[in-house]
This record gives sequence, C-alpha cells and structure tokens, in this order.
Amino acid sequence: MRKPNDITLKQAIDKLLNHYKLRGKFDETGIVAMWPEIMGSAVANRTKQIYIHQKKLFVRIESSVVKNELLIVKSAIVDKLNERSGSKVITDIVFL
Repeated sequence: MRKPNDITLKQAIDKLLNHYKLRGKFDETGIVAMWPEIMGSAVANRTKQIYIHQKKLFVRIESSVVKNELLIVKSAIVDKLNERSGSKVITDIVFL
C-alpha cells in the first residue's frame, strides 16, 4: 500500500542523478549505448570509437563511404539521438 509521500523508483533515480549532478554523464552514456540500436548493425560494425565531449558526439568510422553517407544525414542523426534520450544531450556529430 502506497503512502501519500511515496515516490516511484524512476522519480527517486531522477532525484539522485540531479542531486549529485550526474544527469549529464548518465544521458551521454545512454547516447553512446543506443548508437548501435539506432544506426543499425552495418554502421555499428564499422564504428571503431565513440565518445562525447562538450556536447559533441565523436565517432570514428573505418569506412570512408559510410562516413560520407552519415555526413549527409548528420542533423537527422543528432535529432533522433536527442529525441530518444529525452533531452538535448548533443549538439553536433564529428566523424573521425
């Protein structure tokens, strides 16, 4: 039976992340983790390194053909990643 001041586990985790100022790192880790799911196995298999620094997603792609194709749809990828994370975690993607 719930008491009036009880909160859900999700609310408790959100409070914890915000209180300890871990929200940004948590969201960044989520973006990196969802890269293969959003981009598919063809891109994920050619991704050699991925990290976020100062709201920019850096992705090392081993195929120049895939890299050029991703450059064309870069803004759509940024929008999709931010949409899935629920907040504006990244502002740009840099393909290495």
